[in-house]
Amino acid sequence: MIKKVFPILALCVFSATLGIGIISPLLPLYLDEIGASGVGLGVIMASYFISNSLCVPIAGRLSDRKGRKIFLTAGLLMYSLIAVGYIYAMDVVLLSLVRFGMGIAGAMTIPIAIAYLGDLSPVGEEGKWMGYANAFFFSGFGFGPLIGGVVTEHLGMTTAFLILISLSLFAFLVALLFLPEVRDRKVEKQEEGPRLSYREMSASGMIRALFSFRMAQSLGRAGIGSFLPIYAAAIGLSTSTIGVLITINILSVTVLSPVGGYAADRFDRRMLTIVSSIIFTAILVGIPLSGNFWLLLLLLLVQGLSAAVSMPAATAITVDEGRKFGMGSTMSVLFLSQAIGAAVGPIISGGIHDAINVGWVFYFGAIMSGIGTLLFAWFSRGYRHAVAPIS
Repeated sequence: MIKKVFPILALCVFSATLGIGIISPLLPLYLDEIGASGVGLGVIMASYFISNSLCVPIAGRLSDRKGRKIFLTAGLLMYSLIAVGYIYAMDVVLLSLVRFGMGIAGAMTIPIAIAYLGDLSPVGEEGKWMGYANAFFFSGFGFGPLIGGVVTEHLGMTTAFLILISLSLFAFLVALLFLPEVRDRKVEKQEEGPRLSYREMSASGMIRALFSFRMAQSLGRAGIGSFLPIYAAAIGLSTSTIGVLITINILSVTVLSPVGGYAADRFDRRMLTIVSSIIFTAILVGIPLSGNFWLLLLLLLVQGLSAAVSMPAATAITVDEGRKFGMGSTMSVLFLSQAIGAAVGPIISGGIHDAINVGWVFYFGAIMSGIGTLLFAWFSRGYRHAVAPIS
């Protein structure tokens, strides 16, 4: 079943992430052009994750009960409709409202798609399929910045927004017409039994570990997502060059994620997550010290490698937990923690940017990443993973 469904799911989500990737690295530069302060930039970027964090637990729990397809298709349709607002919003308040709406749509797309794959992943192959998922999903985010940089330079920002709208609409149609519905098998079997609450889920050491890890990692990534384009522009790089950097960074995750997924099924997932997170922390320290294109490129390549290892491993652990608590509910906890970090991170980073300089944004991210790694190691210390046989 998973081999038949995965190409359809990958195509529709790739289309959506490609559209988002086209504008994501350009928004900070666009906001800088209209005179938004560092805090204003942080608020606009964070508004997506504020609404996302409010909605993702609801969408996850309801998708366990009602099925995945209705939420995924609704989210993709909302993306295409709300994105029209980017064309007309010309101040901080309106752009924040557009981002807020996009966050609601986002709560019904990527987390639900990952839960869909978690439902279908065979036992012992969680890392493999999560690795493939990262490869396809992040390829959209990878090609997007490259296309967006070229389109904006030659055709303007409005054209980039129109491409986002068109791709989101295409993804909606693919999901609506070709994606079958698959209910959570565990929830179906327990239809008449009591459902575990989020409070009961929080008693799990691994849920605590994953929540702490993803939130702190998301705080650390706020600097790369919101302020890397500003830092790169400050050292003299053009819009197209910035797009190339971000594309190479994300495509390195895309290419290496299947390898990371293979490793997650055959080696200790906990240790893979910890080691790759330590590398990510060191990369954040190195970014403001780079000062030129080539060093920055090298750091972003290594960061891509670390993400390609940690993300399939951590998500495979989440699939294990999802079989206990419900896949949609468990994935929603994972993405909730990520959304909280991504909501708070840009605001704090914006304040640091205004009060000190852009370099300290990355140092703050390194501190948060380090804390997250320590918390993950502590809460997950009892985790045991029975590795798959090497074939």
